[in-house]
Amino acid sequence: MAINLYIVRHGETYFNFLHRFQGWSDAPLTPKGIQHGHDAGTRLARIHFDGAYSSDLTRAIHTARYILQNNTADSPKEPTQLFDFREQFFGSFEGVNGETVTTTLTAYKTEPFETYANLIATYGMADAMNTIQIADPFHFAEDDAQWWARVSHGFDDIRFRHKDGDNVLIVSHGTTIRGIAEKFARHDFASESVKNGAVMQLALEPDTASILRFNDVTTVF
Repeated sequence: MAINLYIVRHGETYFNFLHRFQGWSDAPLTPKGIQHGHDAGTRLARIHFDGAYSSDLTRAIHTARYILQNNTADSPKEPTQLFDFREQFFGSFEGVNGETVTTTLTAYKTEPFETYANLIATYGMADAMNTIQIADPFHFAEDDAQWWARVSHGFDDIRFRHKDGDNVLIVSHGTTIRGIAEKFARHDFASESVKNGAVMQLALEPDTASILRFNDVTTVF
C-alpha cells in the first residue's frame, strides 16, 4: 500500500504566457490559467481527497481552489498551504525572459543547447538547478541540494499527515514536478515540459515513490 498523490501543475500565469522565469515570483493566473484549474478539477472530480494542499504561492492556491470547487466526492473545500512544494527559487533570474536566461547559462556549459528544456534533457534536472545557482551573480537561487531538502521534507510531512490508501491532492509547479520525476528515476519524464493543469500521479511509499502517470491532461479519474 501507499499514499496516492495527485500532483497538479498550476494554471497558466502571465509570466508563463510571456515566457519569463517565475520561481517564487507571484504572477496571477490568466483567464486560460483559470480554465486549466477548472479542467483539472473536472478530471479529478470523482476522487475523494483525504487531504488537499498547494504551495503557498498564489497561482497554486488559486488553482487548487478551482480544482476543489469542481470536486463532487466530499473533499476539502480549501487547500492547506505548504511552503515545501514551492517552485525552485531562481534568484536573480526571477522574472527574466527565458531566452535571456538560457543565453546566460550557455556560458557555463560545454555542450551547446538552445532552450532550458534542452539543458535539462542533456544534463539533467539537478545539473540545471545547480547551473542556475552558479550563474546567479548573487547566488540567491536554490541549488539542487537546497531544493530537494525542502521538497523531500514536504513528502515527509505528507507521510506524517496521511496513511496508506489516502488520496492526496498537491498543486505545485513545473520545475518542481520535473525535479521530483528525476529524483524518482524518471529522467525521461523530467525532460518534458509540464503542461499547465497536468497531473502527475505517484504512489508515495515510506522511502521512495513510483510514478504512475505524468503530464496527464486527458484522463478522467
